[in-house]
Amino acid sequence: MKALITGAGGQVGRALLAAAPSGWEVVGLDRAGLDIGDETAVLRAVRTHGPNLIINAAAYTAVDRAETDTDAAVRINAHGPGHLARAAAEISARLIHISTDFVFDGAGSEPYRADTPPHPLSVYGSTKLDGEKAALAAHDNVLIVRTAWVYAADGKNFMETMLRLMGERDRLTVVADQIGSPTHASSLAAALWTLAGADARGILHWTDAGAASWYDFAVAIREEALAAGIPIRATEVLPIRTADYPTPARRPSYSLLDKSEAWAITGTARHWREELRAAIAARGK
Repeated sequence: MKALITGAGGQVGRALLAAAPSGWEVVGLDRAGLDIGDETAVLRAVRTHGPNLIINAAAYTAVDRAETDTDAAVRINAHGPGHLARAAAEISARLIHISTDFVFDGAGSEPYRADTPPHPLSVYGSTKLDGEKAALAAHDNVLIVRTAWVYAADGKNFMETMLRLMGERDRLTVVADQIGSPTHASSLAAALWTLAGADARGILHWTDAGAASWYDFAVAIREEALAAGIPIRATEVLPIRTADYPTPARRPSYSLLDKSEAWAITGTARHWREELRAAIAARGK
């Protein structure tokens, strides 16, 4: 069996390559190796490699910049998944496409089901939703996996940003009224490979277990880093409201996803705090 990983240079792409099961021949293409917004390049790459499975980890993820850099976000997030799905259909390959909690507006009070009507608040969320629709319309063997708050022990993400700032500052303020599930890229990658071996199609949700605010997450990062001996300051972390930290793109205030269908296949995920501890331990290895 052969798999093609797009966005292989990003944190989820790297985790997918590291977690590839035995028996799979895996080709990873980063942004320089394949621009998924270029349909001709996508067709050429898929025809050349002839995979049984494509996992799309490529995306335009600069949420705030997308508000003004709309054309680029549309090209990658909205059009790219359709290009991949059409190419996969041509060679009868399966496509797993990674999407986001940002397709919802956060106005709910119960975990969002896969069939909950989406209502994105931002260009990023809207383009990711359009990409889901394009992929599902182009091919009948597509699985959309929505996830949230992904981080890893390398790259640019919330955990690494907090650790850097905690090495520089004595005090940080972090938003406390946005709720979601921090998700370790490594655990997500393992789940995606498990889902690749199942006949799941349509839309599923998957994150690590538990819930937190960004403030909770930041406090946990500080505690785990100090316990692991990472050289940071005993930085004071203070909660603030979203209104106190305005950003160009609106974020959903409530991002919990109902993972019951996906967990029935993959098994229940570990709690996000356990995964954070594992990510802290993996830094520098």
